[in-house]
Amino acid sequence: MPAEDTPAGPGPRGPTQLEKNRALEEWLRWQLGQVQARIRDLEAQEERERQAHAALWKVQPQQSGSPALLHRGDCRLYTGSTYINRGDAVVALTMPEIEPCAVCRPETGLDPE
Repeated sequence: MPAEDTPAGPGPRGPTQLEKNRALEEWLRWQLGQVQARIRDLEAQEERERQAHAALWKVQPQQSGSPALLHRGDCRLYTGSTYINRGDAVVALTMPEIEPCAVCRPETGLDPE
């Protein structure tokens, strides 16, 4: 048996290796719980942002040889950060120089009121 795990003579005795490792395990479990809680918070924040952007639209400017494109706010094909509301998106779809993105299909459910 290692000297640390043998009973000590009279006087104060420090924690055993087993006690130290149990304390370390408890601390690591606490630390893991903190990280997991942070991950849950960040996932919830991302989901809120995704939902907020899904209710918005964005226009990708015209580039040489291709028309301007209307995208859903959460479309990852165009990462622009200037968003427009539903009314502006409806107007954009009526403009001949703006086409809807073929991937995110921003016109779906965006019928003029």
